[in-house]
Amino acid sequence: MSVYNKAHELARAISQSREYSELKSAFEKIKNDEKAKQMYKDFRKKQIEVQLDEISGKNTDEKAKQLENLYEVLSYNDDLKNLLESEVKFATLAADIQEILSKALDFDLENW
Repeated sequence: MSVYNKAHELARAISQSREYSELKSAFEKIKNDEKAKQMYKDFRKKQIEVQLDEISGKNTDEKAKQLENLYEVLSYNDDLKNLLESEVKFATLAADIQEILSKALDFDLENW
């Protein structure tokens, strides 16, 4: 059994998953909508800013509120709302796969 072959098999399974298919479709729906794409990019940029501030230990209350308000605005656009929901589903799939791999490799970093 080749680990690389199994990795390719996993990649194919992910690319054929419902979660990936829905995410890809959601991106396609906004592909030609410049306003929606810009709103999405602005949301992601603000989200990264908040995450970096949190990591740095900075107060994120104001930026987090702005991010929440931006999410509310985005959610009025059905295609953007669908994209964000599809991203959450795909991220859950990826996190579940990561957890399975971590358990299989017996990495117990909490007890170092």
